Amino acid sequence: MTFLFRCVVVALLVPWPARADIAGHPTVLDGDTLEIGAQRIRLHGIDAPERRQRCAVRGKPWDCGAEATRALAARLANRRVTCAATDTDRYGRTVAVCRSGGADVNAWMVANGWALAYRRYAPDYVDQELAAQAARRGIWRGEFVAPWEWRRGRRLAGSGEDATRSQTECRIKGNISRRGERIYHVPGGRFYARTRIDPAKGERWFCSEQEALSAGWRPAR
Repeated sequence: MTFLFRCVVVALLVPWPARADIAGHPTVLDGDTLEIGAQRIRLHGIDAPERRQRCAVRGKPWDCGAEATRALAARLANRRVTCAATDTDRYGRTVAVCRSGGADVNAWMVANGWALAYRRYAPDYVDQELAAQAARRGIWRGEFVAPWEWRRGRRLAGSGEDATRSQTECRIKGNISRRGERIYHVPGGRFYARTRIDPAKGERWFCSEQEALSAGWRPAR
C-alpha cells in the first residue's frame, strides 16, 4: 500500500465535523432572513417578498414585503430558535432550516402565504405553497411578482412602485459595466459622482446595500 493510498483511506475513514446548530433569540431582518448574534441566516428553501416590495389586493397597492417581515417577527417574538445549516450562500450568509418550539419556521412562512417555495434551490416546501395558494393566504389573496423577479427589476402594474427608483428615494447606484458586470456604488465612493444611471440599459437605484446584493450586484472596488 503506497503512502498516498494510505492517506486517502485515512481521510475517507475520519468523519468530517458536523456543522454546529445556531441557536438564540433572533432579530428578523426580512421575511426570509434572521440574525442571531453576529450570524446572518437565510432561511433555506423559501423566498419572501423584499421589505420594500408591494403587491396588490383588489387593485389596491399593499406593502406585502413589510407585512411578511412583520409576520415572521410576530411569529418569533421572544422565542428561541435553533437553525441547522444546510449551506452558505454567495453573500456569506448561512442557509439554514430554523425551528422554534419544534416547528419548522421556513415551512410556516410558506404555509401562511408569506413566502414562496424557492424551487430553484430546493423543493422542500412546495406542498405548503400549494396549500397556501388554494386557501388564498398571505400574498396569495391578491396579485404579486415573485421575489426573485422583483429583484431583477420587474414590478407589478398598478402597485405604485417605480422600477427605476429616484435618486431622492434611493441613493445607491446600480451600474452595468462595459463587460456586463453589475456593480453598485454608494454615496462617497470613488466612482459615485461620475456614475450615471441609464434605466434603458437595465441600470437602477437601490435603497440599501443588502437590496443590491440580493439582486445580484457586487460592491465597487
